[in-house]
Amino acid sequence: MYFAALLARTEDGWEASDTELDDVETLSDLTDLAQEASVDEDTVLVYIEQEDAWFGILRVDGEEDPRIYVSDASAAARSSYGEILLTDELLGREPGAEDEIAALEELVDLDGTEDGEPDGPASSSATTTDRTTASARDADTDSDPDPHSDPDSVPAGPIGELGILADFGVSEKDLLTLRTDALTEIADALGAAEVLEAVR
Repeated sequence: MYFAALLARTEDGWEASDTELDDVETLSDLTDLAQEASVDEDTVLVYIEQEDAWFGILRVDGEEDPRIYVSDASAAARSSYGEILLTDELLGREPGAEDEIAALEELVDLDGTEDGEPDGPASSSATTTDRTTASARDADTDSDPDPHSDPDSVPAGPIGELGILADFGVSEKDLLTLRTDALTEIADALGAAEVLEAVR
């Protein structure tokens, strides 16, 4: 179960609203959603939570680049909304790395034979060789203890900007201790508990 809320800072304090993410497919969509709610280009926070799994915060200050924090990257990676927040930059990947990985995987799936090639002994021999090579490759992969050897892996635990709410009284240490229903404690620190409660 997911919950999403938006907190926009105004001259009179914080305004809260629950947020539908049905039409949000990319980080740009989410950023646009936040900027549309901004008052005089002041701070807007978008909070997304998957119950008992992870939460994420997107902070937008006017036209500046969005700032992101995710409490558990590996859990978020298994969520369509989590994937929106886990950008290549946040994960330390080169832009487009996922596309390159997908292309390489597609090449590995090809058997190397051409249309019309006979299925004779030569083909059987080639297939046997391919299987042997694949087995050796699999053995090498299994024996590799380095968890960072997979460029597509996502680290477990928090990722992103730990100081995302530091100027609002939520220190890096405080943020790391938050688990489920973190929004309640964040809203308390912001002084937005009452306005949040009105929309929950």
